[in-house]
Amino acid sequence: MRILCVSVVLLQLIGSCFCQFPRACATSEALRTKVCCPVWEGDGSACGALTGRGFCADVVVSDEPHGPQYPHRGIDDREQWPLAFYNRTCRCAGNYGGYNCGECKFGYWGSNCAEYRVSMRRNILTMSTAEQQKFISYLNLAKNTISRDFVIATGTRDEMGPDGENPMFSNINTYDLFVWMHYYVSRDAFLGGPGNVWADIDFAHESAAFLPWHRVFLLMWENEIRKLTGDFNFTIPYWDWRDSQTCEVCTDSLMGARSSFNPNLISPASVFSSWKVICTRPEDYNNQEVICDAAGEGPLLRNPGNHDPGRVPRIPTTGDVDFAVGLPMYETGPMDRFANMSFRNVLEGFASPETGMAVPGQSTMHNALHLFMNGTMSSVQGSANDPIFLLHHAFIDSIFERWLRTHQPVRNIYPSTNAPIGHNDGYYMVPFLPLYRNGDYFLSNKVLGFEYAYLLDPGQRFLQEFITPYLEEAQRIWQWLLGAGMLGALIAAIIAGIIVVIRKKWKRSQRRKRVPSFGERQPLLHSSSDDGSASYQNTL
Repeated sequence: MRILCVSVVLLQLIGSCFCQFPRACATSEALRTKVCCPVWEGDGSACGALTGRGFCADVVVSDEPHGPQYPHRGIDDREQWPLAFYNRTCRCAGNYGGYNCGECKFGYWGSNCAEYRVSMRRNILTMSTAEQQKFISYLNLAKNTISRDFVIATGTRDEMGPDGENPMFSNINTYDLFVWMHYYVSRDAFLGGPGNVWADIDFAHESAAFLPWHRVFLLMWENEIRKLTGDFNFTIPYWDWRDSQTCEVCTDSLMGARSSFNPNLISPASVFSSWKVICTRPEDYNNQEVICDAAGEGPLLRNPGNHDPGRVPRIPTTGDVDFAVGLPMYETGPMDRFANMSFRNVLEGFASPETGMAVPGQSTMHNALHLFMNGTMSSVQGSANDPIFLLHHAFIDSIFERWLRTHQPVRNIYPSTNAPIGHNDGYYMVPFLPLYRNGDYFLSNKVLGFEYAYLLDPGQRFLQEFITPYLEEAQRIWQWLLGAGMLGALIAAIIAGIIVVIRKKWKRSQRRKRVPSFGERQPLLHSSSDDGSASYQNTL
């Protein structure tokens, strides 16, 4: 009962994830008024205003110019996010967070969000079998559970009518919610008419926001899984793929082996073989000028290693990573996929991890892993369908963290102007609500409440990867252990009592056999042939 109560309290504190379109804002009224300031149930007021958690405020977007890569204006809902949908949202005070200020900022806990704690992300290959299976079960649970608090948009804002009279939103499961968000942030812009799109636009890739955006994405994903499962120690594991020759996580006990019937499919022995992917047909959406509606589009595809070796010669090495981390400049030149000597561009995979120069036609580092998987993960818009996406991006984020700790950059290193659309410091990340600015997450993960096990010193790493998991498991089942110990002690006491009783009875029986006389005493030992009684040895 105590565990249940604690889980309920934590669930209330964490609340809902930091994601796209809260149900409370997916209404005609919210679209008409452009106000997304939901009530926090804790005090019954919008944004928790009565208890000082936050208040409803105007959204002020950055007016700094973006780069020339996107020459249009006013044709895409993601421009100046989120003004196409809402111009008033909750602004939270102190350490409070969430779309209604009913939650805490990343890394903070407690009813007043005053407790700071660090969660540990660990290498999936060093986790115990039980921990690996728990992670997989959480993924499957998310895939089969409709999000309680959030919906997705299935149409553009114009299609919903000037007064929001035709709201176009749809339910979605928790896992696919994040797949859809990754699709939405990277989809092409519709210019009007079937197939008429602008492809050189992406609010989370090919420029400065690539690393901060995916950092927030992972934090939100962890938060949603904690809420769904009640496991508030959950963190996303990473796959350290440096110097690998094969897909080490592509086994039936982890992310699914290759099917023996079709090398492009997942083995039937894996739970992922039954998954249906979404948002993997960008050409169809462009030709029909529609937003992905998250309908199932077939099985998860993966055929690791059978890719174009001319484009991806190998999986990145330790040397590649070290070279990237050593680059002092975060962004350079045009701040896009043609940037030279840019840490971000090398790590994202558009530049060489040997020279730092852009290499059109080749994919390195982050991009190399996506193409190496040779399947669903190899297409940007649908790549998050593959659960390896999470392991891969957790490791990419750890490299970003290494760079931040090595160079300790000041905030103004991050570009404030002329980056491709959506990537300037002051731009709000698409499509997240509440609102997060890119530059606010150009900082160490220690501030955000998580750490990577392999970045610790050897002693701490051993403790975190081999000792702490078992202590956490013992803590989780301490009541069972205590009960088992008490039961064992009770059984031992009963057995001891029985032995004492038997021994006392035996002593009394021995005393009865003695003859109290002043003459010759009865011999201590009898022969069984004398009177038919059992001997001492036989009795024992």
